[in-house]
Amino acid sequence: MISVNGIRKEFGGTPLFSDVSFNINPKERIGLSGKNGSGKSTLLNIIVGNIGMDAGAVVIPDDVAVGYLPQEKDLKSNSAIIDEMMQAVSFIKEWQNELAALEKEISTREDYESGNYAGLIEKHQHLSDRLLLFQPAKLRGEAERILLGLGFEAQQFYRPVSALSVGWQMRIELGKLLLLKPELLLLDEPTNHLDIESIQWLERFLLSYKGSVILVSHDRAFLDNVTNRTLEINNGKVFDYKVPYSRYVELRNERLEHQKAAFSNQQKEVKEIEQFIEKFRYKATKAKQVQSRIKQLNRMDRVEIEDVDKSAIHFKFPDAPHGGKVTIETESVTKYYGDKLVLKDINFHLLRGEKVAFVGKNGEGKTTFVKILLGMIDYTGSVKNGHNMIPAYYTQDQLEMLDVNNTVFDEVDKVAVGDIRTRLKNILGSFLFQGDDVNKKVKVLSGGEKSRLALAKLLLSPSNFLVLDEPTNHLDMVSKDILKSALLSYSGSVIIVSHDRDFLQGLTSKVYEFKNHSIKEHIGDISEYLSKYRQEMLKAAERNENAQKPKDEQPLSDNKMLYKQKKEKERNLRKLNNRIAAVEKEIELIEQELETVNNKLSNPEDYSDEIKSGLLYKAHKTIEEKLEEAMNRWELLHEKMERQ
Repeated sequence: MISVNGIRKEFGGTPLFSDVSFNINPKERIGLSGKNGSGKSTLLNIIVGNIGMDAGAVVIPDDVAVGYLPQEKDLKSNSAIIDEMMQAVSFIKEWQNELAALEKEISTREDYESGNYAGLIEKHQHLSDRLLLFQPAKLRGEAERILLGLGFEAQQFYRPVSALSVGWQMRIELGKLLLLKPELLLLDEPTNHLDIESIQWLERFLLSYKGSVILVSHDRAFLDNVTNRTLEINNGKVFDYKVPYSRYVELRNERLEHQKAAFSNQQKEVKEIEQFIEKFRYKATKAKQVQSRIKQLNRMDRVEIEDVDKSAIHFKFPDAPHGGKVTIETESVTKYYGDKLVLKDINFHLLRGEKVAFVGKNGEGKTTFVKILLGMIDYTGSVKNGHNMIPAYYTQDQLEMLDVNNTVFDEVDKVAVGDIRTRLKNILGSFLFQGDDVNKKVKVLSGGEKSRLALAKLLLSPSNFLVLDEPTNHLDMVSKDILKSALLSYSGSVIIVSHDRDFLQGLTSKVYEFKNHSIKEHIGDISEYLSKYRQEMLKAAERNENAQKPKDEQPLSDNKMLYKQKKEKERNLRKLNNRIAAVEKEIELIEQELETVNNKLSNPEDYSDEIKSGLLYKAHKTIEEKLEEAMNRWELLHEKMERQ
């Protein structure tokens, strides 16, 4: 167990949070939530030891390793991708050499009763257990599996890290942590640089992860799918709920309603008591009752209504100027970068008022196609703008395009024209830049503040064609909801490139999937697309299975085939559920065995013979191997369940 006790952190004499206390238990999945600037990243850095605290303590047992993924980090490595991954576990060779040396020394010793010999045995056992956890013979295969899951292709493994974008480098950083398997994994916005497929893979990985995990994320779907506990930092305090994020929001709102009702009832009671005291204060016959009421007031535990931070951006896009029926259309658009084909013969059209999503793995050409539509890069083929088409673009690189030496006000003032310049401070106020905030330098802003500033710049001139490339990165939950609401009421056309399933849900009417140099149109929103995607994967698997059957087998009718597939799927699900239940029971029994042995090892005075003989250490190792094998079977069964 890891303990965070009474943490206080101040910046410039202003408290960020105080008296923060909670425990992190084994195998917990914790979502750390709160508005931008509430101190989430600061708290993670305190836990990992990167920054100090003004009061309190973080207690981490010596045998607990902590892994931390920050929001941004430049690798500055010239190694190949796979070599960079393996560099993270280079200590394994040192451990193996140390273990060999220990075994050699133990084999030559005969002082079996000495404390020194027992210490060697204990050290040998500890090192063996650590190596067993990593399974050195399987590490390279595990590294490749992680890279594939995070969206890399096998032919990329030997590319230099330095040739990759920051986003892909961050995937490698995440991969290295997953390969290290620390007992506590701290992930700060891990989905920012992942596509939807990789996010779903990471969800499955974390669900079967054997250590504890703390996630900072503004991806509601990701938090709900992975976590079983939510810590929210709000106005310098931490509130702890043993539920995923969405359920936490419901319980928090219920708690606030109960607080308001209790406060109202208590205020009514207080008023009645005070009126009695005032009325009979000077009547001798009522003196005893008055004193009793005064004591009652003094003893009363006053109900307080929780001070919830309700500050949030609030805006709507300017009315879209009227344009043609077709906003933009392309014909046979093709794009090469050198000899590399990115897009081929793309035909696309966007109607006035349409809102569509672009999805697909990173590197499939989504951002490239957006830049072609906006005339930012060359191409072959045809792009036709509709009548009076006026675009506005929020790019992934928007934060890097801000002038870090400008103040917040100067940054918007340099692009504002006309009468809107008189309303700049009001606009900035809508994005939570108030008072002296407008005079802050851009370089001192947080990622969330920079995102809000970039969004504010979109309002400075009316448009009827919005193109938003990953607009939700760095935005908190409330800000994302307000942006979504503003987009729903926007009358112009919208293209959104995003991996945020919750943000896209119900926002777009079409999804365009980028894959194999082309695009495929899917009618409906993101949930319908993902449902179709899973069905297509199932059909593809069935086609492969049918292709392997003898040709003389008579094909079934479509209805019979569907019925047969449905029944087969139901049977498979029942079998998998039964097998999972059996393995979970087996794991429970093994963990009980392990606990029994651990209790004996913790009481050497009662079990000295078994400890000295090494029997307990051997039993401990055997049981851990059984547990590892059972957990692997449990993980594989769940992966099969996911594919059904």
